[in-house]
Amino acid sequence: MVSTLARPGRRLAKRLLLLQAGVVLATAIVMTVVINVDWGISALIGGGIFVVANTAFAMCAFLFSGARAAKAVVSSFYGGEVLKILLTVCLFSVVYLYAEVELVPLKLTYLLVLGVNILAPVLFINNNK
Repeated sequence: MVSTLARPGRRLAKRLLLLQAGVVLATAIVMTVVINVDWGISALIGGGIFVVANTAFAMCAFLFSGARAAKAVVSSFYGGEVLKILLTVCLFSVVYLYAEVELVPLKLTYLLVLGVNILAPVLFINNNK
């Protein structure tokens, strides 16, 4: 029964992560075709940073479920958010230090997927009614 309580949230998180990955791939392909390959790769990296960090958060957030594990749920949720922020900072640092990327598509794709992260759950929830 405990896992059934978290099942709708896990399903929503999985749909959201798949949507984010699709938006990143589509954006990278469009930028590659319209502008050049460097912009496409930079867009893929920028969006990939967000998707990787969000995946780590989702895995931590749904580690526990149920009323008996309320403290574990809260601590894993906050721990996942800390991990997400640290991963984002570390991945951006690694990209800035070691990769030659175009900053405009890198940041634009990151912000685009952030917008998807904000707006998509509203669409998913309204579709279930």
